[in-house]
Amino acid sequence: MKKNYFLFFLLLCGSNGIMAQNQEVEPAPPSSEAEFERQYQENIRKEVLNGVYIPKNLEDAITELDKRVSPEARMKFKSIPEDSVCVLMHHRLGQWMIHNWGFYGGSRFSHYLRSAGVTFPDDMADFMILAYHRRQNEKPVAIKELATEFKSKRKKAYEEEKKKGKVIHEEVRKRN
Repeated sequence: MKKNYFLFFLLLCGSNGIMAQNQEVEPAPPSSEAEFERQYQENIRKEVLNGVYIPKNLEDAITELDKRVSPEARMKFKSIPEDSVCVLMHHRLGQWMIHNWGFYGGSRFSHYLRSAGVTFPDDMADFMILAYHRRQNEKPVAIKELATEFKSKRKKAYEEEKKKGKVIHEEVRKRN
């Protein structure tokens, strides 16, 4: 039986849509590494970015998601098997978190996740989706173990991608 995940997404977003919020105009992207670092340091201290509350830790993020996700959507979310929840929800809930919780430009929550060892924005979203799913299903959420799992998965993917790469130019130096 195929489930209608688009309908689930609409339930998740609510009648106004989870992304339809009164947001401030985002600042221009940084034009240098120094400007990025300045904006990042500024963002990780803010409680609100672009009109959206930024959680301070995992418990706060779960509480925030509970406020935003309707009970009907939570029931549907809970029923998705754990091994497919990240794949099914990454381009929905995950993208919302990446954009609104500042996973690329930095926020206090992305900084919290980085300090736990989850550094890639897509992994941050999947980490949160999985943690939220586990909490909804009354399973333990071991932050360190889960972060280590994401870090290992990212490292393995990087190593596999590196093996596929081509050497553009190779040079051998003669020793004198």
